[in-house]
Amino acid sequence: MKLTSNAFQHNGNIPEKYTCEGANVSPQLEISQVPENTKTLALIMDDPDAPAGTWDHWVLFNMPANTTSIPEGTEPQGIPGKNSWGKTGYGGPCPPDREHRYFFKLYALDAELDLHNGTAKSQLERSMQGHILTKTELIGKYNKKANR
Repeated sequence: MKLTSNAFQHNGNIPEKYTCEGANVSPQLEISQVPENTKTLALIMDDPDAPAGTWDHWVLFNMPANTTSIPEGTEPQGIPGKNSWGKTGYGGPCPPDREHRYFFKLYALDAELDLHNGTAKSQLERSMQGHILTKTELIGKYNKKANR
């Protein structure tokens, strides 16, 4: 399974447009090579470099297995989970101190998860146990102007 974006390369810099210093919209994502027996997809974007521990920027699950593209600035079909701001939807990079890495993690699951809108990442991760067929990730980096 592959996850790519036309906005940045794997391990490349995330353009300002997709951050708190720009329009704060989600980047376009392309999904390919999803296993045939996939029932749903889950997407988690988080920042393991946050000072207080991993910060969740975007949590989505029960996305249709045939999802091949998530256009820029849109929420795909599926159920939104809660990010670390306590909201659903995308929240762009906004590192307080230095360059951070942002992991877009895509999971192919063999089940539809019995979870509700606003589920936290920790509960999603517990519910995915035993249902993950494969996982891939796309990593982007960002450093705020004030930190450069």
